[in-house]
Amino acid sequence: MDIQSELHKAHLFQNLEFLANQVVEGFVSGIHKSPFHGFSAEFAEHKIYNVGESTKHIDWKLYAKTDKLYTKRYEEETNLRCHMILDNSASMYYPPVKNLNLQNLNKIGFGVLAMAVLMNILKKQRDAIGLSIYSDSYHYYASEKSSERHHQMLLAKLSEVSTDTAPPKETDTYTYLHQIAEKIKRRSLVILFTDMLQSSKEEDKLFDALRHLKYNKHQVVLFHLMDKEKEYHFNFENTPKRFLDVESGNYIDLYADDVKENYQNKLEAYFNALKLKCAQYKIKYVETDINADFVKVMNTYLVERNNFK
Repeated sequence: MDIQSELHKAHLFQNLEFLANQVVEGFVSGIHKSPFHGFSAEFAEHKIYNVGESTKHIDWKLYAKTDKLYTKRYEEETNLRCHMILDNSASMYYPPVKNLNLQNLNKIGFGVLAMAVLMNILKKQRDAIGLSIYSDSYHYYASEKSSERHHQMLLAKLSEVSTDTAPPKETDTYTYLHQIAEKIKRRSLVILFTDMLQSSKEEDKLFDALRHLKYNKHQVVLFHLMDKEKEYHFNFENTPKRFLDVESGNYIDLYADDVKENYQNKLEAYFNALKLKCAQYKIKYVETDINADFVKVMNTYLVERNNFK
């Protein structure tokens, strides 16, 4: 056994939970900037009051502080099942990062930390959490549970993934999304973190797999991860550069400005098709820049959680 390696993993595991707590606490303290103005650190124990509901459980003390109506959430009410899915392909490890931290994240690091943050909230709400990880195979599956032991097991797995030094070169998103859809038997909130990088020849198969996630009336959220500055805007210095496909190993040497316009047009067409399909299938599509904070992720979750019927 490599003792140093094991100690390193243990530290990272503890650090992931600590970072997730930091993000959530920062979100709560700055919540006046979000649509959920007025929530306190107890936000996980409340839900927004909907007109027509019984007023029996309205928290009038919170109303006095916030001028907004929330009802207390009781344990028997918090029976949401949430299954989170992580794309673990090589392209998710862009850009290369040696020491992951809040100010230095690649796509896999952002996805892992975002999932840990949502797990933190789900745990407070006593909801059941499941996890699937895929790339060139269906690497990991854990069904939805709400125990502390299960929570720690998922955190450990996510921490392990975030520091993988040799991620799988290939990905087969549509195949494994179909398999994951078959695994989730009971109606759940399904949250997918991926960069959606797939061969253009396989777009129809990918869209079909996304539709399959709606099977059993699941509520699906797709967080489309990207380094927006580089991958979307294609902002590189106009000097000779080698662009490497980390999954196929193919590369091309060129000046970025020579292909920028054509690249952006093709990417925009793909993104528009993806957004259209998500709207058609009633999947919540969320464009997510890994250089931004986690507010969009948490706000999206809170809205979708509140809308889960």
